[in-house]
Amino acid sequence: MVKVIMNVEGMHCPMCENRVNNAVKAIAAPQSITSSAKDGKTEFLASAAPDEAAIRAAIEELGFEVKSYSVEEQKKGFSLFKRK
Repeated sequence: MVKVIMNVEGMHCPMCENRVNNAVKAIAAPQSITSSAKDGKTEFLASAAPDEAAIRAAIEELGFEVKSYSVEEQKKGFSLFKRK
């Protein structure tokens, strides 16, 4: 599992956030995704690192600019306590 964090410039409203989310969904099939026009950020979880160039191209085709793109490996949590 990986977490992708992008700074996306040009989002101004919920409709912009939705357009970016849909572009990412079409390429990466994320398990979860959130975009914030206020913060200029899009974050999503995917099973494997997606094609960065394809995601950048899809978002930039919509008129937005990807300022940064980072991928973080997500480690599975460990607990000594069992859930009931």
